[in-house]
Amino acid sequence: MTAPLTPPHQPSPHDPWQKPPEGAGSGGSHLGTPLRSPEEGELRTELRRAALVAVAVTVAGLALGLLWLWLAPRVPLVSDDTAVFLSDSEGEEAIGADGTFALLALAFGAVSAGLAFWFHRKGGIALVVALAVGGVLGSLVAWQLGTRLGPTDDVVAHAREVGKGVIFDAPLELHAKGALLAWSLAAMAVHLGLTAVFGPRDPEPEWGVYHAGPVGGGPYGPAPSGAGPSPSGSAPSGPAPAPSPSPEEGPPQPGPSA
Repeated sequence: MTAPLTPPHQPSPHDPWQKPPEGAGSGGSHLGTPLRSPEEGELRTELRRAALVAVAVTVAGLALGLLWLWLAPRVPLVSDDTAVFLSDSEGEEAIGADGTFALLALAFGAVSAGLAFWFHRKGGIALVVALAVGGVLGSLVAWQLGTRLGPTDDVVAHAREVGKGVIFDAPLELHAKGALLAWSLAAMAVHLGLTAVFGPRDPEPEWGVYHAGPVGGGPYGPAPSGAGPSPSGSAPSGPAPAPSPSPEEGPPQPGPSA
């Protein structure tokens, strides 16, 4: 009869519910420190990049607003001291201002998607969402900047200032509010196309390659000795076995003695 390996007053060192020794806090044991998985690190990096892209696209709305203010056609107005009228009642300057904003937003969306794909070729859902959100915010910034830097909204005061019969510009306005989504739609479409054509591909699965066995053997190794014909096709060496007598012939008779 053998004695127990662990004394009864000492706990087993392999007990999972054993209380850690004193002094082994978070700095003395690695179990108290949470470890970050590689997936969590990649997610943090992707979210950080997406936030930078959204901020950059939003700031680019300032350039869109200045270009819209510069390129958008002006709506001419004229006053007769009693009311304000359109100088050209058949003009299409108001529609031209909306079209100019939409075309510029489409161009900005394509350029922003191309730059985002160039610097972050791996892409991801967070990057696409950043382009969409940044496109909407950038369009809002451009719209407000263009209207505030354009002609004044007080048409009556402007008409009194210029005088009777003098043509002046109407305030710059965006009537088609759907143009605010042009930047985001163009960015998502262009980024999707670039990812589909030039994006990284998943590695193809590797299939097993069949290797033939050594010369003179099958695919599972050499054949055992004496099994089957020899490679040269010659008969096996040694005397042939004697045929067994048939039951009808009976036992062999002894020959005549000399």
